[in-house]
Parts: sequence; structure tokens; C-alpha cells
Amino acid sequence: MPQTDLEIVVDDPTAPEDDSPSVVSSGTIEIFVCLLLLALAATLGYDNWRTGASWDSTGPEPGYFPFYLSVILGGASLYGLIVALVAHRPAPATFVTRAQARRVMAVFVPTLLFCLATQSLGLYVASFLLIACFMRLVGKIALWKSLLTAAVFTAIMFVTFDIAFDVIMPKGPLEAAFGH
Repeated sequence: MPQTDLEIVVDDPTAPEDDSPSVVSSGTIEIFVCLLLLALAATLGYDNWRTGASWDSTGPEPGYFPFYLSVILGGASLYGLIVALVAHRPAPATFVTRAQARRVMAVFVPTLLFCLATQSLGLYVASFLLIACFMRLVGKIALWKSLLTAAVFTAIMFVTFDIAFDVIMPKGPLEAAFGH
């Protein structure tokens, strides 16, 4: 087969625009993540110190190893924070643009709502709603296909987890009405 210089390029019509404005820079995210990890290390360190982070006659107390891991995490966070603060960058690099953030939120928000709905509606009803709404609103798939796919997938999940393997899953009022 002869080698050619032709290249096939397929454009994604849903790809974010190249000229979308920056939402946040990489440096800002680095500082934020280091502060977040430092707060986590302090919280874990305090809690493990409280439960016992020393060595007694029988060996290490329950918080011994986790405490020192939190000290290492805190030290690494401080190092990263200092490096991020003193780094001399010529121009702030874009971490995420507005169009990219919009695409991420299109997945994150329904997933967050699914997690919240699972607490009150149960896993199966929340899964049905997530799949149907996600396919319809984000995927722009026909309503009947979205509802059918959501119903089939939810039924398969129910049969697999509740009937075949008898796994305890979060139940809601609909499952209670059917006696499950």
C-alpha cells in the first residue's frame, strides 16, 4: 500500500472554541491545591495525634503511621506552595477556558445531582433519571431512545444487584412501594 502525505482530519463540532477566555491560570490552581492539601494534612495530623501517634509497649498506636504520613503530605504541600509562589512565569498559563469549564460542568452537575438524588430516591430511580436526562439534554438523543435505554439499563442493574447477587443498594420510596 503506497504511503501518501494526505491526512484525514475529523473536526469535533462540540469541541470548545480556541478563543475562549481563560477562567483561571495554572499558577492559581497550583496554589489552591497546595493549600487544600495542607489543610487536609493538618486535619489528618490533628485527628491521628488525638487518637495516638506514639509508640507504646505493644507497638505503634493507631494514629502512628497515618500521623507521619500526614506530616509528609504537609511538608510536600508546603514545598509545592513555596515553589508556586516564587516561580517566575513569563505569562500565566491557562488552566481552563470558559468553554472547557462549561463542558466539564455539563458532566459534573448531573453527576452531583445524581449523588444527591440517590439519597432520597434510591439508586435505581436516580440512575434512570441520570441516564435519561443526560442522553436527552447533553447527548441530544431522541426522547424515546433515552427513556428506553434508561429503563433497560436500570432494569439490568436491578436484576444484577438486587436479585442475582443480593447486594444491598440505597432504596427509595418506589422500591419500598414494591416491597423491596
